[in-house]
Amino acid sequence: MENIVSHPGDEEIEGLAAAEVASWGEYPIDTVLIRNENRTVHDVLRRIEKGSFVMDPEFQRDFIWPDEKQSKLIESVLMRIPLPVFYLAENPEGQMIVVDGLQRLSTFQRFVNGDLKLKLPDQPELDRKRFQDLSPKLQNRIDDCNLILYVIDAKVPAQALLDIFERVNSGVPLTRQQMRNCLFTGNATRFLRTEAKEPLFLEVTGGSLKSETMRDRELINRFCAFQILPAESYKGDMDQFLAQALRVMNKAPDSQLAHLAAQFRTSMRNNLTVFGKHAFRKHVQREQPRSVFNASLWDVMTTGLSLYPEHRVEALADRVHEGFFELMKDPAFDEAITLGTNQVNRVEKRFKMFAAMLREVFGDPTN
Repeated sequence: MENIVSHPGDEEIEGLAAAEVASWGEYPIDTVLIRNENRTVHDVLRRIEKGSFVMDPEFQRDFIWPDEKQSKLIESVLMRIPLPVFYLAENPEGQMIVVDGLQRLSTFQRFVNGDLKLKLPDQPELDRKRFQDLSPKLQNRIDDCNLILYVIDAKVPAQALLDIFERVNSGVPLTRQQMRNCLFTGNATRFLRTEAKEPLFLEVTGGSLKSETMRDRELINRFCAFQILPAESYKGDMDQFLAQALRVMNKAPDSQLAHLAAQFRTSMRNNLTVFGKHAFRKHVQREQPRSVFNASLWDVMTTGLSLYPEHRVEALADRVHEGFFELMKDPAFDEAITLGTNQVNRVEKRFKMFAAMLREVFGDPTN
């Protein structure tokens, strides 16, 4: 059976193995470290302002509750109704990433800052009131509201962290890349956002990778991981591999990220030159209809053609394309880009075979 994965709003994507959600039994007991803390709304908002609590601004824009729902939350606090717990993940720098509760914290922030006017027609004494319009007694009730925080330790492995995120998130269901975008916010996620908007990237991918689910950023994340991490560091856990790339990129100097961006754009131009509308898709002749996007072909085509200057690729484009057609006749290559695509041996096989084809056309890229 072919490895075809889809998410609502996406075109089907081949060669993208579904994320494996592990059972708790697969994690050693001492790796799932979660502690609980009690903090007031006032304390949490102060920490958000100081930057010790990270609120992803993209998520605040895209997943914010309507004013009516936000107003109901404020009403609940004023009525002293207990709130559900909040989940946060601690990053290696000691910052707290909001895993579950982003909408609620955004609501408190908006209301206390005066950006939210309550819509509570059944509560005339509160309807159309801002925080500053409340009596000191009610303002204190908001400020002093006790929040129960569960904090996931920074030592928790990336796979377990994403699994916890997936289990506890009570808001809009998130894709794995959306989770990574929240958990590893920084230079890396800004890099992915920037490159995903590049017209050249949109052209060569045919607009197939939807931004709403961050499928576009996930594929760029894959390019970055296979480009900057040692090949032997891939152990079969794609979540861990992509997370490690984001960690490395967050610590990288601007010059290194600029070089990575230049390599990525060179690759996009080269793939467009060679494969045109068939870039990153299985095909055995130029005239056939365009097939579905194949993530495993993306991995090898993007990293492979990032190594050669554009003028050489343009001169030898037909030979590269013919070399690819020969690869597609090989059952071993087809299997490596279709079945069990996250398995180490399949990843090694497709990279080795594609790189050998390119060397046959261009020679060693280091020469």
